[in-house]
Amino acid sequence: MTGSGATGPAGARGVPGLVRLDHVGFTVPDLEAARAWLEEVLGCEYLYSLGPFERDGAWMVEHLGVDPGARMERLHFFRLGGQVIFEVFQYAAPDQRQEPPRNSDVGGHHVALYVEDMDQAVAWLQERGVEVMGEPTRSSGPSEGQRWVYFRAPWGMQFELVSYPGGKAFDRVGGTAAAWAAHLAAGGGTASG
Repeated sequence: MTGSGATGPAGARGVPGLVRLDHVGFTVPDLEAARAWLEEVLGCEYLYSLGPFERDGAWMVEHLGVDPGARMERLHFFRLGGQVIFEVFQYAAPDQRQEPPRNSDVGGHHVALYVEDMDQAVAWLQERGVEVMGEPTRSSGPSEGQRWVYFRAPWGMQFELVSYPGGKAFDRVGGTAAAWAAHLAAGGGTASG
């Protein structure tokens, strides 16, 4: 069912019983190098590993959407900030692409991490040779009060630092689409972002 606006029990929208994000999974070219970077640069806590894992080609295609000859060499689980779980894979696959998607590509993505002090965090990354993509940007519109900047992992994946210690404008006016619309209708702020 897509776009039907259907509701579940008690009028709730979306997947019945869905309560939170469980983990974020991504694939890297070298799992041990990624582990070192995730622990030393981001401060992740290593939890455990699984693998290797392979099944007949039909299962791999049907369940994971990968080439039938793919083999998941190993995966590590990490915790970050007491909340986020990263599931990090290393695959061997005959058709494996080595270039990560750009944000403008279909399937493009990034992982945003909240920091309390943007300038201190950026300086810390730069001191460790991490590619920080430009200077922190100040948001406007509903995200006014936020600063953000992207940075790259050694394998090219994009991460983002965000910080809004005083809150975002959207949250300061009530944190709902209706409250923001009323704020704009009353002449407060702008719709730009």
